[in-house]
Amino acid sequence: MIDIKNKNTKELTILAKEIRERIIDVVSRNGGHFSSTLGAVELTIGMHKVFDSTYDPFIFDVSHQCYPHKLITGRWEEFETIRQFGGLSGFTKPKESASDYFVAGHSSTSISLAVGAAKANLLNGGTKVPVVMIGDGSMTAGMVYEALNELGDIKLPVVIILNDNEMSIAKPIGAISKYLSKMLAGKFYQNFKVKADKFITNNLPKGSTYLAKKFEESLKLITPGIIFEEMGIDYIGPIDGHNLEEIIEILEIAKNFGKPVIVHARTTKGKGYKIAEGHHEHWHGVGPFVKETGEFIKKDGPKSATAVFSDALYSLALKDEKVVGVTAAMPSGTGIDKLMKDFPSRFWDVAIAEQHAVTSMAAMAKDGFKPVVTIYSTFLQRGFDQIIHDVCLMNLGVTFAIDRAGIVGADGETHQGQFDVSFLRFLPNMTVMAPRDSKTLELGLEFATNLRTPCAIRYPRGAFKELPFEPTDFIKGKGEVLKQGKSKIAFIGYGAGVSRAFETSNLIDIDVSIIDLRFVKPIDKDLLSKLAETTTKWYIFSDSQKQGGVGSAILEFLSDAKLVSKIELVSFEYDDIYIQHGDTPLLENDLGINPAQLAKRIF
Repeated sequence: MIDIKNKNTKELTILAKEIRERIIDVVSRNGGHFSSTLGAVELTIGMHKVFDSTYDPFIFDVSHQCYPHKLITGRWEEFETIRQFGGLSGFTKPKESASDYFVAGHSSTSISLAVGAAKANLLNGGTKVPVVMIGDGSMTAGMVYEALNELGDIKLPVVIILNDNEMSIAKPIGAISKYLSKMLAGKFYQNFKVKADKFITNNLPKGSTYLAKKFEESLKLITPGIIFEEMGIDYIGPIDGHNLEEIIEILEIAKNFGKPVIVHARTTKGKGYKIAEGHHEHWHGVGPFVKETGEFIKKDGPKSATAVFSDALYSLALKDEKVVGVTAAMPSGTGIDKLMKDFPSRFWDVAIAEQHAVTSMAAMAKDGFKPVVTIYSTFLQRGFDQIIHDVCLMNLGVTFAIDRAGIVGADGETHQGQFDVSFLRFLPNMTVMAPRDSKTLELGLEFATNLRTPCAIRYPRGAFKELPFEPTDFIKGKGEVLKQGKSKIAFIGYGAGVSRAFETSNLIDIDVSIIDLRFVKPIDKDLLSKLAETTTKWYIFSDSQKQGGVGSAILEFLSDAKLVSKIELVSFEYDDIYIQHGDTPLLENDLGINPAQLAKRIF
């Protein structure tokens, strides 16, 4: 643990430079979150100077900006392993350090956590002050305002640092605004206000209260924090999020408030690495790059599934003006940024608002459009109720294009796309499908948008492994026999699992049948019934959770068809665990699901 408490401002400024150099050096080699974490260095140092991370809950929203925190809290040398298999997580993780309060990886949970921590502290009779760092992007999600609404009512002490690195909540009025904010936050003014309120309440007629409040309100109206003040949260700012002296001064004031306060800090993304400074989306999360030039180290390879989807959706949008789409703060990550540029009235980024994205597209489906909701598997979880209540209940033609399905690698347990098959499969009216390669993704997307009932199509991060099978047209609930074997063994693949089944079949001396299931709902009962006539042992290959997954769907069919006693079923899906972070091949090896390992389990 670096001793922040006993360092002066000059020493802390030197430390900030050293932290940035360490982050730039390691991330340039390993990849990781970059511009956001560089922009949060001074704020993080200020947090550690004023608060105690082993006592006061330090809560980083999303926590992709927590690298300086990790370096300060005893992980300087271990930082070399950030996001590597067996190394440090790219997000906060209590198993790593007592200074990490909570696991985080999804947006906009921090203030709710702080409210809960403040309530627990009150009941425990403690003196802890939860301190939150939240970015302006996270402020676009409704959960933040649910938490602020309660916090403004119960008035428990919480310090919220709003790290504003892209947009201003409202236009600040420079030095006057900063001066007035400091004045409003200062002890003299706060004590005066309390005494004045008591005097007015006890000695003057009720009508006088209105006049007494007018001066205070006229001051607040020229600060950008009026929205928070109206919710009952005190506001300070905007302050310079890279001025350590100012940060420490304001955080000391905020800590002693004894009630909730938002400190609005303006920062620069990528601060300290000139090439990345500013609003450059591609510097948010990066792969390895040349530190001296900023040039990304590109790996040659086939077209990613995301790029295949993007091009396919673009083609559909050109042909059919009813095709529309939405994403939740991931336009480039999901590939619809190109469509937003060329069809701005038909494709939207609604920011971090998955629930809103789903429900708004349900209404568009009702009015005759063909909406495509393009969201990562891990983030679609956030819109689950809306899928049930607003899409499936009405049986509306919304297509869910589920990117990053299966293992996603270095982002780890908060981001793995392992659950979507399980949580979508049991919904009435929902069709659940997965393409095996680029060609079937193109065909499957066109099928889904024309289905006019709820449909989910999932595809992996990175590129498909292309297969030597020409695809047939998609028919709802129909799979495809890719190879008819002579043995009693069948390999049943779903989505990207088909290529793993094919690779495994090439490593054994058994002539197996290979099936592309295509649909896990509705499942192809005719195909499976015929398969049961010629085979007795089925192996399931799918990048999904075993519980409620593809194997479960097939077992349900076998039970209904009274074939359970005839067919032995082995599922190679994910076990009942959260999958950790690391390169995908290393994770697959650790899980025992690469083709060489699976070949040894076939008998």
